[in-house]
Amino acid sequence: MISKWAVVETDAIGENTAIGEFVVIRAGAVLGRNVVVHPHVFIADGVSIGDGAEIFPGALIGKEPKGAGAVAHKPVFEPHVVVGPKVSIGPNAVIYYDVEIGEQTLVGDGASIREGCRIGSRCLIGRCVCLNYNCVVGDRAKIMDLTHLTGNSRVGNDVFISVTVATANDKAFGRGGYTEEEMRGPTIEDGAMIGLGAALLPHVVIGRGAVVGAGAVVTKDVEPGTVVMGIPARLARRVERE
Repeated sequence: MISKWAVVETDAIGENTAIGEFVVIRAGAVLGRNVVVHPHVFIADGVSIGDGAEIFPGALIGKEPKGAGAVAHKPVFEPHVVVGPKVSIGPNAVIYYDVEIGEQTLVGDGASIREGCRIGSRCLIGRCVCLNYNCVVGDRAKIMDLTHLTGNSRVGNDVFISVTVATANDKAFGRGGYTEEEMRGPTIEDGAMIGLGAALLPHVVIGRGAVVGAGAVVTKDVEPGTVVMGIPARLARRVERE
């Protein structure tokens, strides 16, 4: 069912798809079967929505990134978005162009996902989370509310990142200009866990299965299977395994 108050410019809409009032869907968008698009959603040209996905009010899918001359990183992107089957995108979330989201992933209210991001299947991206440009997130990862994942960061499979975690990718505070080699956020390997309010500095690697304690400031690599705590973060013990 398509509301008479919606603006729908595409014919590529699967069966049993519902489109609410004041939705705008541009030509070139593709919606699968059994999709639910709630009122006041904007879906741009080049966006593909998988079967059974649900898009909540106020979400914007397919925003064109523009630096406005204020950012050192020049946006580079392809004008497409892929939203996998049974994905849920919360109210007022903003998904930029050149983003791919795997099946059964939840994107929370007010989240912002920038160009170049790749998110795996069955992930949880919490409320007001910001994934900056070129972030890669593996399968079954959980990134909780109000966390910022900086540009050029990597997150593995089965990673847990708690609330209000901060990450950085620039050791020079923007004074050295932008290069892909130097502007690198942290790499968080499979199964690692990051406690609430932790800060991860540029280039650090959090090893497989490691744990970063709440409020820790990580200034150097964390070995796999270890627990680090404090400011700066130091080895506390090995991870206990059942």
